[in-house]
Order: sequence, then structure tokens, then C-alpha cells
Amino acid sequence: NGHDGIVNSLSINHNNVLVSGGDNGSLKFWDWPSGHCFYSTDTVVQPGSLESEASILASSFDVTGTRLFTCEGDKTIKVWKEDEEATPESHPLDWKPSRDIDRF
Repeated sequence: NGHDGIVNSLSINHNNVLVSGGDNGSLKFWDWPSGHCFYSTDTVVQPGSLESEASILASSFDVTGTRLFTCEGDKTIKVWKEDEEATPESHPLDWKPSRDIDRF
């Protein structure tokens, strides 16, 4: 469920949504208390950029916690906003925690 490469950025908002940004351009959205990854997406590089420039270098939520700003390797700043039409019916959370968690 985690990243396949290096994680460059972590951001959390007041609703306990943690976002991790990877060196390969992956963004993962986590429920902080449970550790469940509920959404995953990849960024799209700006036209004319190399695919290797898809990295997420930094991220931060705005004051409201509804918009995420990312600074990326293709020299762009992108703004991501939450889906205002999302409901528990349209995006069901069918997740049960695993009992075999390794503790170190």
C-alpha cells in the first residue's frame, strides 16, 4: 500500500488526512489514526518535461485543509482540491485492519 520509492514530503491537515509525496510522482492519501491509504494518484508532468521530473519535492495544505499545494520536479506548483461531491456511497471505505502488524 505504500510507496515504491523515496518519499520526499509529508503533510497533514486538521482532519487527520496525511499526504505523502514520492520521488516517482506518486501521491498517497492516508487516514492518520488508522494508517489506511484511502486514495492514491500519480502527478502528470508538464508538457516538454522528462518523465523523470515527475517527483513531488514538497507539499503543504492551505489554512482550510481542503487544498493541497505540491512543488514538483518539473518546476511546477500544483493545487489539488478535495472532491466536494464525494459521499460515503460514492467512495465507500471497505477496510478492516490487519491483525498481523509487525511491531519493532
